[in-house]
Amino acid sequence: MESNCTHVSYEQTGYFSKLATDYISGAPALQPFYQHQVNIKGIQDAITARQQFPQQRDVLVKALETQYHPIDINPKVAENIQHLRSANTFTITTAHQPNIFTGPLFFMYKILHAIKLAAALSAQMPHYHFVPVYYMGSEDADLDELGSIQIDGITYRWQTNQTGAVGRMQVDKSFISLIDAMQGQLGVLPFGNEIIELFRKVYQPGTTIQQATLALVNALFGAYGLLVIIPDNPELKQLFHSVVEKELTTRFSNKAVSPTLEKLDALYKVQAAGRELNLFYLINNKRERIEIVDNQFVIAALALSFSQETILQELQEHPERFSANVILRGVFQETILPNIAFIGGGGELAYWLELKAVFEAVAVPYPVLILRNSFLYIPQKWQNKINALSLATTDIFKPEFEIMNQIVAAQSTNTISLQQEMAQIKMVYNQLHQLAGKVDKTLEQHVLALYTKTEKHLAQLQKKMLRAEKRKFATEQDQVQKIKTALFPGNSLQERVENIAGLYARYGPQFIAMCNQHSLAMEQQFTVVDFED
Repeated sequence: MESNCTHVSYEQTGYFSKLATDYISGAPALQPFYQHQVNIKGIQDAITARQQFPQQRDVLVKALETQYHPIDINPKVAENIQHLRSANTFTITTAHQPNIFTGPLFFMYKILHAIKLAAALSAQMPHYHFVPVYYMGSEDADLDELGSIQIDGITYRWQTNQTGAVGRMQVDKSFISLIDAMQGQLGVLPFGNEIIELFRKVYQPGTTIQQATLALVNALFGAYGLLVIIPDNPELKQLFHSVVEKELTTRFSNKAVSPTLEKLDALYKVQAAGRELNLFYLINNKRERIEIVDNQFVIAALALSFSQETILQELQEHPERFSANVILRGVFQETILPNIAFIGGGGELAYWLELKAVFEAVAVPYPVLILRNSFLYIPQKWQNKINALSLATTDIFKPEFEIMNQIVAAQSTNTISLQQEMAQIKMVYNQLHQLAGKVDKTLEQHVLALYTKTEKHLAQLQKKMLRAEKRKFATEQDQVQKIKTALFPGNSLQERVENIAGLYARYGPQFIAMCNQHSLAMEQQFTVVDFED
């Protein structure tokens, strides 16, 4: 599978927030909100901080061994699990909810970024070992967000009456019907039946979504040594006991995050506001907020109420029933993993930048934050059309009208720019302004008004000339529209819409290998890949 890649700055794409682009450029305004730079020194500093934190590695290894027990694993996975016992082993982590069938493509890009960075650091710092980890946000309860995928423009949505944490939901008949429907679309492609059979193997009726996601991710990325951690585990939750207790007794996280939110909000849009108590109560098929009402801990949706004494007893007996929300989730992750770098999207980085004081309040090391890799894949068919229009890689990120203006300006034989004429007219009006002023100072404003009116009319004329000339480029406009629709579905990035199934069905596991080949470590650039079908 021949491929070439071009790197583009995130800012040039126009699809990333100012906060994200400011972060990767090292903008001074953001520096107070994070701990480490994205470079080898930052990694070393994170390791130093992590070495001073008491790590319960045996508990982590036991939890991993237990969750992997039912499935076949690659020797590299088994080795990495055992590596975690060593004080010189650290994790490179990315996190995501258990979207059905892995969700949008960026799910895979985040994981491959963790794999590539772990490999790069292991080569650069051979006295340490770095393990890539996918931390599954299986306690998320937003099925509307996690329960659908899109393959080549066709949407598949899981219709189920199950509620609560999506990771605890079970594969049912409705879910199996999605796989049946996909087979009709994908089965005609070279590797279509292969990906369908994988889906059928991992999504067995009665299997929980978190178990199935573990098996699927392991099947796709286990050969690279990736570890998957499901944090919905009593032993892992026990490691977080002291933080949950501190939150229940002092509500420390809201006090820690509020000043940061105020400062960040003056510069950027705040991502996660947090609440007075940043915990959920998780039981069976329910995940509900814990509220403070008249000094009682109330879970209204479950008709439960605890005093401080009884809720601390509940925590002691059932730590698995307490679930961190977005403000505390990162602290839980960094408590159970010997982690030194976190890879996330722009939205994830936005809320992690709110949390440094929360980490400091419980003395948990804050990791290096790295914006995840992003890709745009261009099959040869579309690359040929881009080349035929004499467009550069960066051009295709522009709005359609800008691309057409560029094409018309480059190819039209007629003069459609009136800039030279407008400059000449400006000179004339400057002269008139001087002459009129000598006669009567009050006439100067009248001349300026005439010039403004003339300039406006000429600008309108130039737009009409451009529109008229564009009509002569109907074929080119049609090609531009098709390119944009194919590569930017719904005027969004390909990676935010399409699922891996369609690309796997066409190209098989080679597609994942190609993604891994072109993944960057800490370079922080957008990657455009064109390849032969």
